Amino acid sequence: MKKQFAVIGLGRFGGSICKSLSEQGMEVLAIDTNEDKVNEFASIATHAVVADTTEENTLKSLGIRNFDHVVVAIGDNIQSSILTTLMLVEQGVNHITVKAQNDYHEKVLSKIGAHKVVHPERDMGVRIAHNIVSKNVLDYLELSDEYSIVELEAGQTVNHRTLIDLDIRAKYGCNVMAIKRDEEINVSPSADEVLRQGDIIIVIGADKDISRMEKDLFDEDD
Repeated sequence: MKKQFAVIGLGRFGGSICKSLSEQGMEVLAIDTNEDKVNEFASIATHAVVADTTEENTLKSLGIRNFDHVVVAIGDNIQSSILTTLMLVEQGVNHITVKAQNDYHEKVLSKIGAHKVVHPERDMGVRIAHNIVSKNVLDYLELSDEYSIVELEAGQTVNHRTLIDLDIRAKYGCNVMAIKRDEEINVSPSADEVLRQGDIIIVIGADKDISRMEKDLFDEDD
């Protein structure tokens, strides 16, 4: 049985989620106060409606509590975002993900019962910053204030060396989760796995340890 999603707010973030869910074959209700936006997604989402989600009766008429997951992606109107989230919580929606504009907004959303709060602009900014600071970091995912997952490209320093030879876990406290080579992905590679230049190494660990490891093993002069 297909999961049912509702996306409230059809700006760049909400619109992207709506399109992606629809492409994955999910049932999606697209909601916005802007009729032009709703018309734009009428052929993409399962249903698209013009509605003010800060109105309790409006949400009830949409049967919002029957949806498996509701995403609140309202743009700059923090008040509408908070009121909508509060209404969803009061109506007993099982999973509520909300886009936050800033840390204060996030604190309020968490206090009133949002299940997950995301900062798409901030998080993307952090990822881009890591990518442009180091040519070796291809992607970056922050797990907490201190731990992350990074994708690093193998260069000459690690070329033809095995994981046991590099001893990444003992020396740096990091774990190699997977190695991507061309189209193949080796998950939980063995200690005798030989690295090649151009391999993508996916590593999890503390930021300070990853930074140290990157400097020792991946930071090469052009």
